[in-house]
Amino acid sequence: MSSNPASSEPPGPSKRALQAAKIIVVGSVMFTFISYWRTAAVVLCDLASTAYYIGGIVEQAIGPAAPWFILAVMIFSYGVRSVYIESCCLFVRGGGYKVVKEAMGGFLAKLSVSALMFDFILTGPTSGVSAGSYIMGLLFRIVEVSSPTLYVQMGFRDFEFRDRYTKMGSVVIACGITLYFFRQNILGIHESSDKALWIMKVTTVMAVVMLVWCGITLAVKGPKNSVPWQPDLDPRVELATRKVVDPETGEEREQWIKDPASGKFLPKLQDGQEILKTNDALEKLHADKLGLDTQDDPLGSLGRLLPPSTVQEIRHPRSWWSIIGVVGLLIAFGHSILAMSGEETLAQVYREVESPKLPNFKKAAFIVFIYSLVLTAGISFLAVMIIPDEVRMKDFSANLIGGLARNVLGPPSIKLALEAFVVVVGFLILAGAVNTAIIGSNGVLNRVAEDGVLPDWFLKPHPRYGTTSRVLSLVLILQLFTILVSGGDMVILGETYAFGVVWSFVFVAMAMVVLRFKDKSPREFKVPVNIRIGTVEFPILLSAIFLILLVSALLNFFTKEVATIGGLTFTGLLLITFVTSEHFHKRRLRGKKHEHLEQFNKQTVDEISPAGLKLTKPYRKLVAIRSPQNLYMLEKTLAETDPDTTEVVVMTAKIVPVGVVTPVGSTMDAFDQQLMTAVVQRAEKAGKEVRPLILPTNNPLFAIINTAKDLKVQELVMGASNKYTADEQLEQIAFYWINMHDGKPPPLTVRILGRDRDVHLDLAGGNRIPRISERKARSVAELRAAGVGVDRVLMAHDGSAQSSDLFEAVLTMLDPEVVLTLIPTQLADALDGAGVANNNGVLYLDQERAKQLGRELDICSLPGDPAELGERIVTLAQNGKYDLIILSMPTEALAPVPMQGGPTDFVLRHAPCRVFLAAPPAIPLEPEK
Repeated sequence: MSSNPASSEPPGPSKRALQAAKIIVVGSVMFTFISYWRTAAVVLCDLASTAYYIGGIVEQAIGPAAPWFILAVMIFSYGVRSVYIESCCLFVRGGGYKVVKEAMGGFLAKLSVSALMFDFILTGPTSGVSAGSYIMGLLFRIVEVSSPTLYVQMGFRDFEFRDRYTKMGSVVIACGITLYFFRQNILGIHESSDKALWIMKVTTVMAVVMLVWCGITLAVKGPKNSVPWQPDLDPRVELATRKVVDPETGEEREQWIKDPASGKFLPKLQDGQEILKTNDALEKLHADKLGLDTQDDPLGSLGRLLPPSTVQEIRHPRSWWSIIGVVGLLIAFGHSILAMSGEETLAQVYREVESPKLPNFKKAAFIVFIYSLVLTAGISFLAVMIIPDEVRMKDFSANLIGGLARNVLGPPSIKLALEAFVVVVGFLILAGAVNTAIIGSNGVLNRVAEDGVLPDWFLKPHPRYGTTSRVLSLVLILQLFTILVSGGDMVILGETYAFGVVWSFVFVAMAMVVLRFKDKSPREFKVPVNIRIGTVEFPILLSAIFLILLVSALLNFFTKEVATIGGLTFTGLLLITFVTSEHFHKRRLRGKKHEHLEQFNKQTVDEISPAGLKLTKPYRKLVAIRSPQNLYMLEKTLAETDPDTTEVVVMTAKIVPVGVVTPVGSTMDAFDQQLMTAVVQRAEKAGKEVRPLILPTNNPLFAIINTAKDLKVQELVMGASNKYTADEQLEQIAFYWINMHDGKPPPLTVRILGRDRDVHLDLAGGNRIPRISERKARSVAELRAAGVGVDRVLMAHDGSAQSSDLFEAVLTMLDPEVVLTLIPTQLADALDGAGVANNNGVLYLDQERAKQLGRELDICSLPGDPAELGERIVTLAQNGKYDLIILSMPTEALAPVPMQGGPTDFVLRHAPCRVFLAAPPAIPLEPEK
């Protein structure tokens, strides 16, 4: 592609320099976006996967009342979801770190993100090991059913032997899952979200099958157990067992013994004393060496810190609605809050959501809420009602859905097939949770690196795929290390990672409360229920959500000892790492303020084409930009562009001084990075893809027009020139366009776009691209709501009969929803001293006519020098963002002052919108024949 017209090619060295210059095709991590279904799928792979294990975890902690508290947590998650939606409206690249930093400073932000990373780093290994254990369990079950002799010969009846092989296999499978999704995330968010969407489709089939089958079972057999709502907060003891024969399969198995009279399980006794049940995770952590009691107790350390009488009251309150009773309910709620694990991923994927960004994000969040509410809470209730109490927590605590498959209505062979299907789907969704953990970790560490806490080296995009492969590699190392160190032990993994979940919620909610008072800028969305007293708005519901989270986190701190020990250790180590890294980064800056510049891949080419840029959609727009401080034309273009039909190419002309002989174009300087960073920010805020280019040239306007020619664009969008008027600018563009095509130019629409100027030039008939609002609108009201057409009209009224006739025509022509404002131009006759229309004037009669028709009418007086009336009308139109100005056409009979140089002439030359000149019917000069 040539960078200069042949008629004005500079001679000698300058010509050689331009021939050597390369066009830079800019690639970024953030030029692709995903639908709300894919967004929901990514989050649900974590949230919905908890249905496989959360019921067992919570019931072990608080007894068979677990479903009610899981349901309460899932309903409460709707409020937490609203907090994240509001935070994302403030910061596209949001999440815990950005929100907390803006509200409460850098140190607390690093503390919150350290706790959050503890959650993400453990979520992946926990889900991966759990998925591996499902597959290993299914393999053992298949061998046991198909060949009982082989099962016995291989020693699989020995629980410890089988458990050892299960853990070994789980580690191998978990490592394989992690490596697979690491590769998918290297390829990009489209690849990883595509796998997540496929997993959620299969999971939905499983969920429907299970819910319907369980419903039929309940309808035919009725519930085997009731679901109490009072939590069981007593210390745990070992339970007595007995061997029974399954009537359906003939298999011998152990089950707990229930006292028929009391309905309680009988404890296992030794020398007449109950055997206390130890917490496996505390025992494996050797917590007794820290002075902690290793008995399994829902109150944890709280039971040892409070007076015995208070502890007893919490365990068995006289009323659950007393203060002490509510504390017990909150402890149970805190044990269940792990069911919300995955909500933070909403914030991490917000920047990847496609246009329209906020509506799509709300849809994704609502899908997540409904899906997780029905699946997670539903499975918990069904498990308690269908699986016998004697075997539910003994055999199926880690796989309640598998337990349901064994206890639903049907022959054993069909139930075995159902169990296999459930386990395979469980493997898939738990594997999907590994993907979600990688995506979440990547997003969190990206925010930290962008803020200068980690070196910029981590943000360098992958040379081929443009993803942050170095951050992903760090996440991979941490997760593989965790898997190998855990040895596939689900007890420690499952108990530990609850710490980061609740504390990340606390920090985000607290930060959003602070920002309501600290940052009063308008928001696209707010958590509802706000009370305004004077100029201060009090966020009632937002504050309530924060307080519930804070109380739950504090209670969890004392009751979930394993999570507290692990969380404090990991969070402290990561916090020290972040603080140290940031310290060295600040030393390298030598007092300069850190400024985030996006890292880009670049490809240099001699010429460009639609195929080279992979432009495949029917329409193309070229947007020419110059400065990161003035990107209004790009913002407006992105807002109007339909991403399904139109590609947007953004280019900037990099000025090459005449006479330069050094090849240019192969590098991006600091200004180029600033400009492209600003482009990325606009693109991700709009949720629409762009293709950025940097063109070295000594003739920017020619380079722009030639690029439009090479890419065969239909529309060219530019900002207003600082050197030329809009007419001169359009004239030069038309000259270049016609000359480039030897006098036979194809259609092109050129648009000069500014905050107060929008001018179109249709060359060869023009080729305007349909706007997204025009394509999707189904009524005039929808078009107007999208900013298309006329919404506010300004009309000059001089009090004459001619103006009255024009007003009558406008009144009947405009939709009642269009705002109509009249400007009296003859103030002495039209208005009285108070600015109200005189009772005997034409303007007053027109105003009364509008009232009679139920039409709202604004009257705006513009006092001042009549010679400056045109300037005042233009100013009013700009400030009021009017779409149309209606003026009467001056005639010799009605306007002795010529139009040239008068108010009408001024409005026509300077109006920020369209001007409609209405002429009255002409008086015939000759008689009718």
